[in-house]
Amino acid sequence: MSVSESDDGRVRTYSSGASRDTSANKLDYEAFLSPLVLERYAEYMHKNRLRSDGSLRDGDDWQQGIPRSVYIKSAWRHLMDVWFWHRGLSPKGGASLEEALCGVLFNVMGYLFEVLRKKSSERDENYSPTDPL
Repeated sequence: MSVSESDDGRVRTYSSGASRDTSANKLDYEAFLSPLVLERYAEYMHKNRLRSDGSLRDGDDWQQGIPRSVYIKSAWRHLMDVWFWHRGLSPKGGASLEEALCGVLFNVMGYLFEVLRKKSSERDENYSPTDPL
């Protein structure tokens, strides 16, 4: 069944007769993100759950808080690896280009998370990252 859509900026109307609120000015996560990138990033994150002592950390333990100074130093190390690959060189640490890019992504997102968490806690003194929604 093929259903067409019209959106007049107030209401979306479908040839089936169904209607929805307009899609104008709504965040389009499906368009902004790539399943290929998110899947590869999840693989990277899962691989890095294993600690050097053999134990497995929770996938979201970074949300408990990591200093921004740690994120920026790590981001630079991964960015250097990316830069080596970009220039046609192999980084000394042996990281693949994909691993290095995922490392940059992790550190940038973690840094942004800390910035947003601080901003949020300044608005709400009772904010806690472990509070249930």
